[in-house]
Amino acid sequence: MAKKIFILDTNVLLHDHKCIYNFEENDVIIPIVVLEELDRFKKGNDLINFQAREFAREMDKMAGEKAFKEGIPLGAKKGKLFVATGKPTPEVMKESFSENTSDHRILAVSLHVKGQFPRRQTVLITKDINLRLKAKSLGLASEDYENDKVKDIDILDKGVEIHEDFDKALIESLYQHQGIPVDEFPIKDLPANQYFVLRNGNQSVLAHNDAYSGLIRRVEKHGAYGIDPRNAEQTFSLNALLNPDIKLVSLSGKAGTGKTLLALAAALQQHRQYSQILLARPIVPLANRDLGFLPGDINEKIGPYMQPLFDNLGVIKSRFKATSKEVNNLDEMLKNEQLIITPLAYIRGRSLSDAFFIVDEAQNLTPHEVKTIITRAGEGTKMIFTGDVQQIDSPYLDMQSNGLAYLTDKMKGQEIFAHVNLVKGERSYLAELASDLL
Repeated sequence: MAKKIFILDTNVLLHDHKCIYNFEENDVIIPIVVLEELDRFKKGNDLINFQAREFAREMDKMAGEKAFKEGIPLGAKKGKLFVATGKPTPEVMKESFSENTSDHRILAVSLHVKGQFPRRQTVLITKDINLRLKAKSLGLASEDYENDKVKDIDILDKGVEIHEDFDKALIESLYQHQGIPVDEFPIKDLPANQYFVLRNGNQSVLAHNDAYSGLIRRVEKHGAYGIDPRNAEQTFSLNALLNPDIKLVSLSGKAGTGKTLLALAAALQQHRQYSQILLARPIVPLANRDLGFLPGDINEKIGPYMQPLFDNLGVIKSRFKATSKEVNNLDEMLKNEQLIITPLAYIRGRSLSDAFFIVDEAQNLTPHEVKTIITRAGEGTKMIFTGDVQQIDSPYLDMQSNGLAYLTDKMKGQEIFAHVNLVKGERSYLAELASDLL
């Protein structure tokens, strides 16, 4: 079978700067207009700017005229990398697309390559749905970048299992003893740190597969810094957040389920065990407008994006009197920068030791961005990723390709990882109804 030719759009390289190595023995072509677009993304502190710079460095390693002629080998059992210069706009395109945009220049290159190599399949790879539709209207094959997509789209629902008509004797045993050995538990092939709701009639128990003891343990209801769990999933979340053996936690769920609030409360409950608490979120400007369009200095620009995090802090403060020790501790931690609320881009590149690090809105991160963040974890650091895969603001991510789903899929079963999907909104009946119906 003839090798395929894959042509890459700019957004694919900004999604994963090492994507050129993921097309097996097939050849990869980068239109020169893509390099022009990447050049405009190189400056800045956001993770997308980091991707652009890293790809530029990757290209610099392979620089040379070969990229424009015979191609640059990408490695053993892999194809070659080519850079394609601009091509004339075919008449078939002029009939439908009159503007000379970057997307249309990429389409022109793709049509030229398809005509030049009629015996080989040419595929345009882009995360832009509209560009894929335009390509197909011209008879071009076009696909999304699938390499880091989650195959099991229900992975986020599997952190908690509910079992009805469970053995009453085992339910009673979980209340009476420290735990049940995993090999005596009727549910087999359990991933580490799996959570359970076990029921039989009016009897029920919350349980957890403790990866370090080899026991199925009962999960008791515990609060944290004035915040008490209101349902089973919140109880499981606090169990994972307060467990020192679990270093990485992902919490998913719709708005109002308490993901960020629980994570912050758990961090404050354990503040003496960590040198710093960091609460961060990626900034995804609405309507794809850069922060530079907004008025004011940098603090005024980012303030609206950080306000939801401060709101959670306000909820916790409201549980105590203004003169209480807990509120004084909070104010001191903010003043001494032991508690920092900041845009995610501002802490990229730092090595984080002895930190409780909460990343909010993680569904707006790419899988590579999540990897970059986790690999900054130093000794004694615990990382929490929270988000709602139904509320993705990035135009190039979806429920299968976002960083939160990818993290949960790849880390499932690891002893230091736990995941809980929160399903019941606790903000208010109005918020719960709107989340379900609108």
